[in-house]
Amino acid sequence: MVEQVEISSLDLRYQECRMRCPGAEKALLLSILDKGIRDPLQGIDTQQCRILLDGFKRYRCANKLGIGIVPYSSLSSDEATGIIELIRMSNATSLSILEQAKLIDELKSVHHMSVSEIARLVDKSKGWVGMRVGIIGQMSPLVMSKIFGGKFPVYAYMYTLRPFIRMNGINKKEIDEFVGSVAGKKLSIRDIEILAHGYFKGGDQLRRQIKSGDILWALSRLKQTSSDAGECTELETQMLRELEITQKYMQRVTCKSQDKRFTTNSFFAQANLLSGGILRQLDTFTQAIRQFYDRSRQT
Repeated sequence: MVEQVEISSLDLRYQECRMRCPGAEKALLLSILDKGIRDPLQGIDTQQCRILLDGFKRYRCANKLGIGIVPYSSLSSDEATGIIELIRMSNATSLSILEQAKLIDELKSVHHMSVSEIARLVDKSKGWVGMRVGIIGQMSPLVMSKIFGGKFPVYAYMYTLRPFIRMNGINKKEIDEFVGSVAGKKLSIRDIEILAHGYFKGGDQLRRQIKSGDILWALSRLKQTSSDAGECTELETQMLRELEITQKYMQRVTCKSQDKRFTTNSFFAQANLLSGGILRQLDTFTQAIRQFYDRSRQT
């Protein structure tokens, strides 16, 4: 049941479990200014207070706009049960894999629940839960704060840094130094990937320049080195361009697919046809990319 509550009555203890996204928050602010808060904030109603679980962007926007009363609905009267319900709902909401991981870590560390118990309650496999536990275990407090604070893109961590950790045995201190050097610089995911390769596989000079904050020099040097590294044929250059475009749009679609602003029947009808076509090609595409990756790595 949706009720109207005072914004000052909400406990924000789980705010650090949800990621900030300045761009999305700015768009939401304009939407609320025009149409008000359409989706209720969600939380847990304990005997002591209301604990907010979902709707932190709406909360911050309401504060900025001086809105004192907000729509709110309760997921549970029990803290652990409320978290589990939010995770269960996460396929229908914008809860990211790292946000799921952070909330699962809360269930393990604060509420002392086992992986098998969490898996049973959220209706997922133990592998699904264990993978998220592993992600949080790999992350240092610094990296976590940069990602959840919106200073370092989650996709750069998941698809650039985590493979470095697994394949090259890079330790948390080195990851901290790199993330601390490039976070908050408004770099694209592609630029972060280029810098990561230079930082972890390049020479000491490149690493020193990146650590000292001379990001533009390092990026320019790495891009120049890449372009001068060999004479690619026209066919090879075209393939590299297509791989870069594919990576770019995969990241965009992954991020945008959970946007709640998609509402029209016409959009969903066309999107269903297109996404179905992509799914039918996905296994073949994944196998081809893995084989191509292994082939390119051996050279």
